[in-house]
Amino acid sequence: MMIASVKKRLNQIAAGILVNAIYEMKNYPIVLINTVLSPLSFLILIVFVSRGSLLGYAIIGGFIMSMFSNGIALQGDLSHLKNDFKLQEMVVSSPASAGTYVTGMALSELIYSSPALAVLVVLAAIYLHAPFPQGMLFFGVLLTMFLTSIALGFTLATFSSDIVQSFAFSRLISTLFSTLPPVYYPITLIPHPFQYLAYLSPTTYAAQIAQNALGFLALSPRTVELDWAVLLTVTLALFLVAVKKARWREK
Repeated sequence: MMIASVKKRLNQIAAGILVNAIYEMKNYPIVLINTVLSPLSFLILIVFVSRGSLLGYAIIGGFIMSMFSNGIALQGDLSHLKNDFKLQEMVVSSPASAGTYVTGMALSELIYSSPALAVLVVLAAIYLHAPFPQGMLFFGVLLTMFLTSIALGFTLATFSSDIVQSFAFSRLISTLFSTLPPVYYPITLIPHPFQYLAYLSPTTYAAQIAQNALGFLALSPRTVELDWAVLLTVTLALFLVAVKKARWREK
């Protein structure tokens, strides 16, 4: 019985991946160009401007931007499927749960961005040389950042009534959280009075943890603990909001 239930959930997740990633990648391969250019364009710009001195920071930033953008992209895709194809109504009336549906859609975003992630993995293997424990810590940061953006993207998607509105919110949030904050460069380059503004974004804490773990930024253990506390608190808070406030079933 349990095996059948697990198999059923896996099939439901696979359906989400096929609908939201494989179909589009197969039939419209040109859309993959955007997924590659988004994180790598900022990386290249930072490397050129810094004459290569910020390459490590830029690679870390590319990963963080990719993972955060994947979760936020979920907002636009869920909104499109909900409002234009009424898919959410069909899922609500089916045995599939909201968690299974969102899991499949979230994994589809990772698959959709796999070309960009593959390039970043190659760059990381060549230039970062992270030992296994530090590499796992970096992976934990990226996973947390992905979960944070999934919770935010899902909540906004359930309130969105139009795909144009969703894309506008998606672009705005991506800019505010993964482009303007010190993700591709150290926060020390920001004038001190403005550093407080950077700390309004959870991606700043994720970047600091990753940069410290990989040896690009020296932080005290207490600062690292505080960064983790803030990042995990924000993630948990967004998930609680998603569970309590998201409009999964229309009233």
